[in-house]
Amino acid sequence: MNTTILMLGGSRRVSVAQLLKDSGKRLGCDVKIIAYELDTEVPIAIEGEVIKGKSFSDPDVIEDITRVVKEHDVKIILPFINPAIEIASLCKEKINGVFVPVADFSTTSRMFDKVEAARLFKEAGFPIPRTYSVIDNEMPAIVKPRKGGSSRGIKIFHDVEDLMLLQNLDKYIIQEYIENNREYSVDCYISESGDILATVPRERLEIMGGEVTRTRTYRNTQLIDMSRKVIEHFRLTGPVTIQFLHDLDKDRFLLMEVNPRLGGGVICSIYAGAPITDYILLEAMGKKVTPSTGWEDGVLMARYQKEAIFRH
Repeated sequence: MNTTILMLGGSRRVSVAQLLKDSGKRLGCDVKIIAYELDTEVPIAIEGEVIKGKSFSDPDVIEDITRVVKEHDVKIILPFINPAIEIASLCKEKINGVFVPVADFSTTSRMFDKVEAARLFKEAGFPIPRTYSVIDNEMPAIVKPRKGGSSRGIKIFHDVEDLMLLQNLDKYIIQEYIENNREYSVDCYISESGDILATVPRERLEIMGGEVTRTRTYRNTQLIDMSRKVIEHFRLTGPVTIQFLHDLDKDRFLLMEVNPRLGGGVICSIYAGAPITDYILLEAMGKKVTPSTGWEDGVLMARYQKEAIFRH
């Protein structure tokens, strides 16, 4: 059995591609990777064919992806960056016969506006950092762009007068800055029928350019329970990464973000024993999937750089 996977915006997700192929070997199917990118000379070319596509903001991108799906007999579409997730959720609605493990468009689109997401989290009763709808005199404050990721554009202010100088404040979310903290991500996988198959918390030990470079699995009942409640409330499906902040001074976990995609550090959780890449293939094949709770605590992943060389 052959299974072609189309990766959207996964130009650097070489390790994920390798793990998908390994899962295919275990499950008796030959996995072929195709990547849809703006440039063909990207690292994922090491593991598969790269197709030069359109920007995810292009009005014709859905039509172009549909063409690629038909020409290459694609069975699975996996998004890896925020703009690709919204496109993938639309592909799920418009393209028949392809497995796209993402939540519906109405859910995913709201998660990428930090102001809207914070409002939804608060209304649902989840603890979040104090969020300012207007300029507040309580300092320090952390300011993040409403849309976007990878820690771009984040600023910390200790003086309200400096904050007032920031232009286009409506394009940012302003929250209390919690200096004494630890960051956690929870790698989750939820079946199409809504069964929660994996919830693996891990501490984010080192981050560079918004990407985790050192992370360790951390079995914590409170994080697992909170993640399950988030999943159930928002009716999430597929791979999901939920981010929490541990306020060490007040000993409280705060919900920060819900990303309906495979997180950058999911490799750690997979090697710890959560068979997330197996789940993706099994669901695409229409086979039974069972929850995994026996993953190993304390597994550490350290990321390093490796070069891809292209010659003309």
